[in-house]
Amino acid sequence: MFDALADRLDSAWKKLRGQDKITQSNIQEALREVRRALLEADVNLQVVKDFITEVETKAQGAEVIAGVKPDQQFIKIVYEELVQVMGETNIPLAQVEQPPTIVLMAGLQGTGKTTATAKLALHLRKLERSCMMVATDVYRPAAIDQLVTLGKQIDVPVFEMGSDANPVEIARQGVEQAKAEGVDTVIIDTAGRLQIDQDMMAELAQIKETVQPHEVLLVVDAMTGQEAANLTRTFHDEIGITGAILTKLDGDSRGGAALSVRQISGQPIKFVGVGEKVEALQPFYPDRMASRILGMGDVLTLVEKAQEEIDLTDAAKMQEKMMAAKFDFTDFLKQMRLLKNMGSLGGIMKMIPGMNKLSEDQLKQGETQLKRAEAMINSMTTQERRDPDLLASSPNRRKRIASGSGYKEADVNKLVGDFQKMRSLMQQMTQGGMPGMPGMFGGGMGNPLAAGGNRPSAPGWRGYSGGGTAKKKKKDKKKKGFGNL
Repeated sequence: MFDALADRLDSAWKKLRGQDKITQSNIQEALREVRRALLEADVNLQVVKDFITEVETKAQGAEVIAGVKPDQQFIKIVYEELVQVMGETNIPLAQVEQPPTIVLMAGLQGTGKTTATAKLALHLRKLERSCMMVATDVYRPAAIDQLVTLGKQIDVPVFEMGSDANPVEIARQGVEQAKAEGVDTVIIDTAGRLQIDQDMMAELAQIKETVQPHEVLLVVDAMTGQEAANLTRTFHDEIGITGAILTKLDGDSRGGAALSVRQISGQPIKFVGVGEKVEALQPFYPDRMASRILGMGDVLTLVEKAQEEIDLTDAAKMQEKMMAAKFDFTDFLKQMRLLKNMGSLGGIMKMIPGMNKLSEDQLKQGETQLKRAEAMINSMTTQERRDPDLLASSPNRRKRIASGSGYKEADVNKLVGDFQKMRSLMQQMTQGGMPGMPGMFGGGMGNPLAAGGNRPSAPGWRGYSGGGTAKKKKKDKKKKGFGNL
């Protein structure tokens, strides 16, 4: 969703490239580009004005560190201000000493509130917190059935009393049930409402007064742009909320909501929805979001995604195989399926620094090549998968695989040849101590920040000219992600 914003900001940095230092005159053009970028991203006008003023003040007062070019210094200032605007740090969900922790979900009609309730329950389950969901939306047809279905899907119980019961009474009894069962967190899904519907707002206030929640989360659709911030403020003034969940952040919205909510409403974004699947909910980290906006990737979130999918014992065995050049097609197939579980190839690539500039065509080509490789590997015998050298030395086997997978013999030859090269490269990388993610093409997990990570603190931290890592970034970029297997 931040592609257009990132492209616009990139043109702002270009205004300062080749300059010796930041001055009053040369910074104005860059600031104009930043202002345009934020307004086009539908960021609230007042937020844009304050943002530009702060960046200009800090840029003019900044002493350029030796070895850091003005464009890099300016990017660092913009990064820090983006983090400041979005809330500086992640604010986790409350957890009380005497359970249950009560979370009340609110929002407008059609924002994906019921799905967000299930996503939050699954997120808490992964943190080993027991949950119960309470269905109080008696107005929308099949809303209760939807929550019950989602509950079965994620193995979380749902308390409901049908569509004829009073929502306030359902919420009260649901909390009592959770207390009786010793549940850690109870999440109450309420009916969608309009802020102008005073009866519905009064009902929400009554539910809140009855159950005394520890968190009141407003589910906001990122597609509403800067209006999302105004909605958050309205709900906070009338009901009193503790935070927001921003949904549909993977859509075509321009990102303004993420940059406006905290500044306008005073309430933090606690989670973001990044897809339709029930697993697609992430805690909101302002520093990571700023990194994505500036095209620096998001290594930490990528590592966390990998940790959820990877078994560390398997990872250690995989690394041993790579170091001994014994990585085979079975292992490769496992890697591809792991990538699928982590999300789309495009989504993963955008989290890797330097890969955000890959075009849609390049990403589609990568996806196609992975599917083609999977089809050919599925046509191999178990013995052939375990011993790639068998295929290298047997044209007849390669011909049979081509016939079985529906591809040309030349495609199989290329897969086998590329695989042999990749296996040698992996051995060199792992023996050379290059950092990587376990189970994802080599390397130990390590600490991404120890190797530079995604925080701007050293010269050349974004890979622009003048920094120690710039040349490496450019080399990586030429590889075009998964273009070569």
